[in-house]
Amino acid sequence: MITKIKFDKFTAFDHLEIKCSPNINIFIGKNGTGKTHILKTIYAACDVIKSKKNLAQKVTDVFLPSKGYIGRLVKRSNSSGFGSVEICRKIEKNKEIKIRLSISNHMKSHEKATVSGSTKRWFEYPLESVYIPVKEMLSNAPGFRSLYSSRQISFGATYADIIDRALLPLLKGPTDKDRRKILQILQNEMEGKITTDNEEFFLRNKQGKMEFSLLAEGFRKLGLVWILVQNGTLLNGSVLFWDEPEANLNPQLIKTIVKILLELQRMGVQIFIATHHYVLLKEFDFQAMTPDKILFHSLFRNDQTEEIETRSTPNYLEINPNSIDDAYANLIDEEISKSMGSLSSLRYSP
Repeated sequence: MITKIKFDKFTAFDHLEIKCSPNINIFIGKNGTGKTHILKTIYAACDVIKSKKNLAQKVTDVFLPSKGYIGRLVKRSNSSGFGSVEICRKIEKNKEIKIRLSISNHMKSHEKATVSGSTKRWFEYPLESVYIPVKEMLSNAPGFRSLYSSRQISFGATYADIIDRALLPLLKGPTDKDRRKILQILQNEMEGKITTDNEEFFLRNKQGKMEFSLLAEGFRKLGLVWILVQNGTLLNGSVLFWDEPEANLNPQLIKTIVKILLELQRMGVQIFIATHHYVLLKEFDFQAMTPDKILFHSLFRNDQTEEIETRSTPNYLEINPNSIDDAYANLIDEEISKSMGSLSSLRYSP
């Protein structure tokens, strides 16, 4: 379980420290406040356990800075500078370990970076993690992995990683009841199950097999979650990162996505989400029950320093600032103003 992340002069952040919920973490904020950077950084630290990569290499693969120069991830300034990020993880009841990446803005190769902390112990404790990017990738899966491994293409590692996770074979043994419950919810919504054939994904239902490239993107997203639950990627103790789960979804499907995410965290999956969507936030507010530990992290720029700061709260009504809620409130005000103007013109028309 990830407990804390601390940035110093790293990517968009000057100094930022965030304590994480063991269940669900939801990041909101205007564009450019670093929501995706937070998800990607924590994911890179989690994935090194499975990929056996050095943290500096994985961070470079995930962020894909120009020419692969890791020094470009240091917060921009007019002089020489250093940046670092530290991720803390709970491994036992009262035991926490950390891993730290330190770089300078003159570094080109990730091999020059310093990785310190509890690095040996970090790798001793297995951890399954998955990052779902905004761009849906399963419809592009055939041949992508071989292309990615042999050619220089402008796709960060999260795109190849999600295909790798989706193509994992099933776990041995029967599916436990918690996973069966989630799979059933998804199957009812999709009216079918997902199958694969030579790296190509299909939705199989009463009408036959429909390739992912012909499905609505909302069903592709549900299908991806179905696969990750079915093949055991999302189990008790795993970590899920999902960047804008609401993208290209009908609001009715957002309700289902939130229901699934709540069930996953009840099953023991730690979740990190970045969102811009009012309906998604409200669905969490409506559907969450008392034992569900949701932490809303509001990212914003300080008016005086222009630096990114954060405020965290478990209560939706206490999110401050709430740029999403403010945007919808402004729409309602404009609608009321427009309606009142129409009434006035009718009342005084000759």
